Amino acid sequence: MADRPETVYKYESFNVSSLMNLKAQSLYFGSPRKFNDPFDCAITATVADPSPDQLELVKQHYLSDPSLSPPLRRQLESLPPNELRQLLVSGANKFVTDARETFLNTKGVTCFSERNDDLLMWAHYGGQYKGFCLAFKTDKDPFTKLRQVRYVDTIPRIDIVDFIVNSNHDKLLDDLYCTKSSTWKYEKEWRALHSDAGTLFGYEADALRAIYFGPDIERQALEIVCLIIQGQNPDVRFFVGKRSETEFKVEFENRTYISHVEAKLKGLV
Repeated sequence: MADRPETVYKYESFNVSSLMNLKAQSLYFGSPRKFNDPFDCAITATVADPSPDQLELVKQHYLSDPSLSPPLRRQLESLPPNELRQLLVSGANKFVTDARETFLNTKGVTCFSERNDDLLMWAHYGGQYKGFCLAFKTDKDPFTKLRQVRYVDTIPRIDIVDFIVNSNHDKLLDDLYCTKSSTWKYEKEWRALHSDAGTLFGYEADALRAIYFGPDIERQALEIVCLIIQGQNPDVRFFVGKRSETEFKVEFENRTYISHVEAKLKGLV
């Protein structure tokens, strides 16, 4: 896994929920059931059929367990390899499926990107260029717990030795929840997981370092965001996007809008 970037970006539409979260200095961990990718956190990963050597490793792993009862020990020792293989693969597949459904039904996820200027990200998550993008430092919670999303061309299969013998099932499952189709690799996504969906998790004020406004954001919407930030994040910088005249990209210009809002409140403008 790559090193966690110093800054990650969260694209937002301009709406009541995003403004309330901004005011509360909180991140919303939503249910993956509502994600636009039907495979996201819902990969139907299966356990790969073990080789004879792998099967023997798993068998010896169970036989070395002193808590294994004598009847189960005798049954395991006498079980034909094909039946043992079917039993292990079936059991592991059921465990993975049950864990996936539990995750989908209960856990929360919040997502970030390494980029703040991707055209598709602005179109899909930034309110069709009318929203904004939050820039966060990653040296504070929950950003220290970010996991990089892995993009693959085929659905991964689980190694049963790693799953059972090496006791890596929790890590393997977490990896599945951070694995997506290569179709989405433009997102350059990092994500955080929470035990409960629908949770707001507060971040420290200085974790928010900048806000980037979409090129089509309305002036009134921009000023509302600035007013929210004014009293709680005085060091946040503001950047306004515009369409490049030479490339297919969004360019950002640093603006000092808080002073403008202050002057407006005082009736000076």
